[in-house]
Amino acid sequence: MRVGVGSTNPVKVAATEAALEGRTDATVDSVDVASGVPEQPFGDAETVEGAENRARRALDAGYDLGVGLEGGVAEVGDVDGLYLVMWAAVTDGETIGRGSGLRLRLPDGVARRVRGGEELGPVMDDVLGESNVAKKMGAAGVLTDGIVDRETALAGALAGALGPFVTDRY
Repeated sequence: MRVGVGSTNPVKVAATEAALEGRTDATVDSVDVASGVPEQPFGDAETVEGAENRARRALDAGYDLGVGLEGGVAEVGDVDGLYLVMWAAVTDGETIGRGSGLRLRLPDGVARRVRGGEELGPVMDDVLGESNVAKKMGAAGVLTDGIVDRETALAGALAGALGPFVTDRY
């Protein structure tokens, strides 16, 4: 089974490989596609849309399964704060599976800047004095002191989205 990941981000590719570990029939490739949503998706709906767009566009590149992984920020009901959210989508062209991952409250200073229009990745780079945090442990890894990193969080979201493709219970 050929799986196309709608991203060139090595963390998203590694998360897909991790979620499919043990499936010897799966090969995973990176596919450069647009998400069709802003660089900083805001809200679950926009983040899900980005994941679905990536999955469909990866599938259209000639794969058996298309995978889309999208990180965004969202307000969560009546809970205070702005949260990092992660969504995954998987499609074979007929069925679409969706899964959500970690929800992690952002520090107030980071949230203020993101609400002001900045993208989370560059804000985290600036706050930490590093570069490409999003392609390393991500905000999830930094804000949990490594308890969970971005790859693990994305793999968890993808595990949920793979449900309709790995079991007959759907």
